[in-house]
Amino acid sequence: MKRWIALAISLAICTGCAMAFAQRKPGPNTEPKTVQVGNLTRTYLLHVSPSLPPDKPCPLVFVFHGGGGNGQVTERLTQFSPVADREGFIAVYPDGIGKNWNDGREPYVSPSHRDNVDDVGFVSAMIDAVSQTHAIDPKRIFATGISNGAIFSHYVGAKLSTRFAAIAPVVGGIAEPFAPQFKPDEPVSVFILQGTDDPLDPYHGGGVAGGRRGHIIDTDKTVELWTRQDGCATTPQTGELPDSDPSDACRVKWSTWSKGRNGTEVTLYTIEGGGHTWPGGSQFLPKFIVGRVCHDFDATQAIWEFFTKHPKP
Repeated sequence: MKRWIALAISLAICTGCAMAFAQRKPGPNTEPKTVQVGNLTRTYLLHVSPSLPPDKPCPLVFVFHGGGGNGQVTERLTQFSPVADREGFIAVYPDGIGKNWNDGREPYVSPSHRDNVDDVGFVSAMIDAVSQTHAIDPKRIFATGISNGAIFSHYVGAKLSTRFAAIAPVVGGIAEPFAPQFKPDEPVSVFILQGTDDPLDPYHGGGVAGGRRGHIIDTDKTVELWTRQDGCATTPQTGELPDSDPSDACRVKWSTWSKGRNGTEVTLYTIEGGGHTWPGGSQFLPKFIVGRVCHDFDATQAIWEFFTKHPKP
């Protein structure tokens, strides 16, 4: 029975995320693009503010959707485009094959995992394509994402550590099968946002959606892998965010491991009572399915502020 319940929840996530933003067009100044990767024509949305200086190199931010989602859904959920317009960066919302990312989990998770789709190559190709048409600062390329997109952020951040300055995975850890191979070539700053009451991607690792969607490692182990590879201090600075919305039944504790190589840091936001949601975003599915949304901070703004502080040297 538990396995059927887990499967039902997983399917609800996939369909619910897509239905929540169905029949909506991309936002203003967001255009569909394609790039060829091997024998596949891959698609993504590119958001470029018309007020962006044409010749001044700007940051590039990738925002990866969750399982069952797409770039259009993620633009609406995360609201990175308005921040891009205000702060002066380009946002990219890519589409996974079959609405999933090959993020290092077990082959049975999705066709993209089973067929070993080259999503890392896709990301690299998008960086090259956008850089050909816009002035991109190679020291300020960043990635974030939710759920499957978070797990993929860890994966692509490690695989393309020479290109990414920082990543910010939201409710998704390092894939368990990938953990033994985890060895980035260069240090990468990391901002992890994880809810303690996440019913799909458990804080302490294990089965995603009850094991039907593969496995991830414990959040503390994820922090340990990154801090060790970055060469960060072993003792973190700690604190707690103000409880700006007592009605959300969430509190946020933070820990930062600094003094990493090339000025890198690893920061963890432990969202006590938080679910499988985007902090500051919408309750896109009922609490009994995905848990609570924390409203004590805006994840999109917090992620951007972290990125601004952590370019490559």
